Amino acid sequence: MQAINGMIRVLHKNSLARSLWARNSCSKLFVGGLSYDTNETVLKNAFEKYGEIIEAVRVIAHHVSGKSRGYGFVRFTSDASAKVAFKEMHSKVLDGRNIRVEFACKNS
Repeated sequence: MQAINGMIRVLHKNSLARSLWARNSCSKLFVGGLSYDTNETVLKNAFEKYGEIIEAVRVIAHHVSGKSRGYGFVRFTSDASAKVAFKEMHSKVLDGRNIRVEFACKNS
């Protein structure tokens, strides 16, 4: 029981640990707070050092103007790669902006 209480204590104090422990298997990341100048190539180059990317990196754009909406998605071949990318890139600066990285999976 001590180990379980210790884990709960860690999860309560550390939001990163809590999000990794509570989520289901997921290799797709949401990346928000992107500069309007950030494109797919920049996003891919920033994330591919953490693992192989299997789905085209997408920066979401307005359907009429084509201007970036400031967010995108990256999908890795493995959950482990996504975890590492999440840990390393969340709240980091990319193209002069602090980005937010979250897991982009449906909660069951």
